[in-house]
Amino acid sequence: MDLMLIAQTIQQGNSLGVAIGLAALAGGLAAIGAGYGIGRIASSAVESIARQPEAAGDIRANMILTAALIEGAALFAIVVALLGVFLTIGRIPTIGG
Repeated sequence: MDLMLIAQTIQQGNSLGVAIGLAALAGGLAAIGAGYGIGRIASSAVESIARQPEAAGDIRANMILTAALIEGAALFAIVVALLGVFLTIGRIPTIGG
């Protein structure tokens, strides 16, 4: 989508669709980033365990902890995006009310 079209849409007062679209984009990017990060962690952990099998327990524990932290950050990003949508919807005036 062209940035000028977004600017014109916002100037016309139709910012609800833009807000929902940008929130969907933000949530999608957070989910993609989390998936990529956890995939990288898992691949590195498997390579490390293959090189040094006696450290498998420590590597696995660190992998699970790091994956949980990434999931928490991604969930926080998705909640912030949804919160932005809900606040935007709450500020839109309704007809007859």
